[in-house]
Amino acid sequence: MRKLYEKKEILFAVLWIVLYCVILGTIRGNFGDESICMLIALLVFSAGIIAFVKANHLEEKYGLAGWPKDMKKYLFFIPMWILATGNIWDGFAPSYHGARLGIAALSMILVGFVEEMIFRGFLFKAMLGEDKTIVAIIVSAVTFGIGHIVNLLTGQTSFETVMQILFAISWGFILTLVCYKSGSIIPCIIAHSMIDSLSLFGADNELIDWIYIGATIVVATVYCIWLGKIKNEQPEEIR
Repeated sequence: MRKLYEKKEILFAVLWIVLYCVILGTIRGNFGDESICMLIALLVFSAGIIAFVKANHLEEKYGLAGWPKDMKKYLFFIPMWILATGNIWDGFAPSYHGARLGIAALSMILVGFVEEMIFRGFLFKAMLGEDKTIVAIIVSAVTFGIGHIVNLLTGQTSFETVMQILFAISWGFILTLVCYKSGSIIPCIIAHSMIDSLSLFGADNELIDWIYIGATIVVATVYCIWLGKIKNEQPEEIR
């Protein structure tokens, strides 16, 4: 993996994404979010990512070195975290109970970590290194959204999947720009894990769900325009 990373970093990132989508999509479709198989697979992916990053001293590159130093400058994390609670705007109604709920919640937290690392970490940083900032932001966001097409394997309808893809693309732009502007992926991991884990606790109110999707698309548009005007911590500006 190290040799592939050094020679073809973008291909390295794409390989991680393909493996994740195929393996986790298959496991999720056959066993569900609450399965021990899902949790084990995510633990393996997480351990592999952490081991690679630590072995090659890439914590700073991938935004895992810590929080931005001046937190007052990064109050824009707050709107992102507020929006991340959208799955419980329609009340509480856990999808599972007991140990199954615990396993599913832990799995969703790990999904947040793994997906942020492969999309905002590996893929985005690889393309950013090619001096194509805007392209890197767009590809990271859109690829993240399209990756949710694997939910068709879980029996989800085509219309629901398309709307989820648009929802995920909107979030992809938010997360990518926050990561780029702050130089830290940690706030994005928190937000992503909140979205996925809270989805297990929200009531199934179709109207509120559609409102949340619509609000996310609108907020993402305004939010990203605003974020684009903020000076970032990276050496190069968006161009």
